[in-house]
Amino acid sequence: MNENIKIKVATTADIAGIIKLQSENQISQGGTLSGELNQSQIVEMMKDMPQIVAYLNNEIIGFILTTSQAVHRKRNVPIVNAMFASYSGINTDSYMYGPVCVNETQRGKGVTQQMFKELLHQEPNREGILFIKTDNESSLRAHEKMGIKKVGHFNFNNAEFAVCAYLFSLNED
Repeated sequence: MNENIKIKVATTADIAGIIKLQSENQISQGGTLSGELNQSQIVEMMKDMPQIVAYLNNEIIGFILTTSQAVHRKRNVPIVNAMFASYSGINTDSYMYGPVCVNETQRGKGVTQQMFKELLHQEPNREGILFIKTDNESSLRAHEKMGIKKVGHFNFNNAEFAVCAYLFSLNED
């Protein structure tokens, strides 16, 4: 891991960098992100839950975005509805983990794990739920290494997705 990488809770000053990295990693650009959040959606998420960013040399190289179920219900996103239909969580305090993105040049260097550790510090003892397209083997492996377990699956727009979840206490590593 590069010691010059800084992990922190995002602020509104980080939104432009999040949007830039998100745009560079859309499926249309050869990436694996299939949805795009706009500035007002990210601001709403920041007011609700911690959003985690990774910086290297004053540039955002990674992010983990999170959404509470209350904010999700206001949006009615069909793919997230499909995920929650497959697995609704252990309680209404469970939250949506993702999207997650790391700059292509920094992948495989532990950036996601560092951001995840900060998220767990910010949201201890709270279940996170996520989905990963089943053909995204590197993401499935990375999340499995972090102790995140598959709890279900669903099909959406002719693609298969794994539903995964985690619940760690602060004293677990």
